[in-house]
Amino acid sequence: MSQTPTPTGTASPDLLLLELADAPPAPPPPVRAPAQGRREPVGPPRDLIDPLADDATPLPGSRGEHLLQCAYGTRDRARKFYDDQVLDRLNETMVEFVGRMEMAFVSTADAAGECDASLRAGPAGFLQVLDERHIAYPEYRGNGVLASLGNISENPHVGILMLDFVRDLIGLHVNGRARIVEDADLRVDHPGLPADGARGRTPERWVVVEVEEAYIHCRKHIPRMQPVPRSRDWGTDDVKRKGGDYFEAKGTPRPWHETAVGVSRPSE
Repeated sequence: MSQTPTPTGTASPDLLLLELADAPPAPPPPVRAPAQGRREPVGPPRDLIDPLADDATPLPGSRGEHLLQCAYGTRDRARKFYDDQVLDRLNETMVEFVGRMEMAFVSTADAAGECDASLRAGPAGFLQVLDERHIAYPEYRGNGVLASLGNISENPHVGILMLDFVRDLIGLHVNGRARIVEDADLRVDHPGLPADGARGRTPERWVVVEVEEAYIHCRKHIPRMQPVPRSRDWGTDDVKRKGGDYFEAKGTPRPWHETAVGVSRPSE
């Protein structure tokens, strides 16, 4: 009994028709056996067919998602979502939503596509809408790793997810291109930026994101949460209470640790 391969979005050439098929794929072309005994397909090569070739205007999203929409038969549903829900700017309702958010999840990737996701949080208003096409969030003094900023310096594409866990149980995605701006430089054009963040911290710099896509995250699986008084043991020396070594990683060997402490590696 033949088995139908699962579409992957990165199929080998002989599976591309399956990747792009709205209907079951056509039977494979006939084959002939040359004198050497090697079997070769007969007929036109199975070149990649762009599922968006017949669209006059490019759609939002990646090429990969459009390929899989064709492979899984969801193209019409996806097109309706693009038409009804995806904007290339922030409308007034989105601006109000951003203004009352107290946290956001930020996704970045380096030049090689290695990904990272991080949390940014602060009092309502820490996320600043500069205009309908630009949103900014502050960067404070932290552990010095600068993972998100390092990725942005190599690859400006970022994704921001904001979720309302309390009132409306809804989310907003903002995808776009980011740049790093020093605090003093951004205040030249936007003097009204808040000077103090959570616990009186002063922003060192900002990430300014040019909005390319803004769209809803539906409420179906967003849990309801209730705000509670916030208390942190910031003055304690207990690293567990501060969260510094909650996962007990400090004593675990890592490949880069030997180099960092000057232990020589065996020669190869």
